[in-house]
Amino acid sequence: MDYTIWLENDEERFVAALRRGEREAQRVLYETYYGSLMAICQRYSGTEDEAMDLLHESFIKIFGKINRYESGTALLAWMRRITVNTAIDHYRRSVRRRTEDIERAYQVSSDVPDVISECSAREILMAVQKLPPTYRTIFNLYVIEGYSHKEIAEQLSITDSTSRSNLVKARNKLQKALSAPGR
Repeated sequence: MDYTIWLENDEERFVAALRRGEREAQRVLYETYYGSLMAICQRYSGTEDEAMDLLHESFIKIFGKINRYESGTALLAWMRRITVNTAIDHYRRSVRRRTEDIERAYQVSSDVPDVISECSAREILMAVQKLPPTYRTIFNLYVIEGYSHKEIAEQLSITDSTSRSNLVKARNKLQKALSAPGR
């Protein structure tokens, strides 16, 4: 059976094969979405090994929860949500201390003209990976995933103002890292 054709043309049959635990369907799903989900894991992790661990943990959850997948929902969107939640869970387990609350966070402005356009995607990813876990997680949730500060606060058990202040700090660190001579 060609599961790739099913995935492209008959998602219901493909998902049914996944629900039956068919290894070939699982292999096709893994190989098809490896890159998309690995990119998410890299944004939330500090190293390639940590990203790979997050990816594998995500796929284990995806295969374990495939019976909860509802037809009509975009399969990739459903898997992205599981992957982001896996990264959040990883963050919660690994955080050792909370960043202090700051009542007000000010917008960061740059004196360097258009720093980002001068950077490669790899340079940006490496700079994000070097952020402390708290900053990296909040930056990803807010900037990449589009969560509000209230949603981030609920997910991470912090206050809205802590989310805001950590985002400002993350942006400051990224700005310094990306504008440093010789990056």
